[in-house]
Amino acid sequence: MKKFYTVPVLAVSALALAACGGAAAEGEAAASADADPITAAEVTAAQQAWGEGIVTIGKTFTDEGDFRKAAQDHIAKHYAYGDDATVLFKPTLASVDQYRETADEALSYFVGTEGTEDGGFAIAPYTAVRWEPNGTVIDEDGDMAVAMGNYYFTGTDGNETKVEYSFAYEKDDAGDLKIVLHHSSLPFSPE
Repeated sequence: MKKFYTVPVLAVSALALAACGGAAAEGEAAASADADPITAAEVTAAQQAWGEGIVTIGKTFTDEGDFRKAAQDHIAKHYAYGDDATVLFKPTLASVDQYRETADEALSYFVGTEGTEDGGFAIAPYTAVRWEPNGTVIDEDGDMAVAMGNYYFTGTDGNETKVEYSFAYEKDDAGDLKIVLHHSSLPFSPE
């Protein structure tokens, strides 16, 4: 489902663009988007690929392969870390080190680091990730997309864990969507 908003989108875009490198990045993103604006189909494909990457990391771990490399490849493919870009990443299972501002911090979350709260989210493992989007907002220039909804992680026992997500995407120089904001949390439980 694709929704367009005017005032909220401009506010979200301005904040996210400012956080992701300022005026220079805004000019580069706008130039890139003018040539090839982000589409809702690209967002859906990026989400699907992200979920498949999480499954691959867990399978690689289970098969006793190089799961760290699989996670590093996943982060490089899907997140905009590097080149002075800012990625706003707040993982679900993080309370002490709430924000993952570097690729190394994201890697710790995905595969675990001894002596930290990171147990290795992606090596659980999961057999599937199912997306249930609430909506996607693409700014009027097509240079940023923000998506929100629920995603469900299927464990090896067949049970699903529901998690709430918000992702923001921009295109890199190659035209690939990269995550510049990732926030996820477990649903509120009043008990």
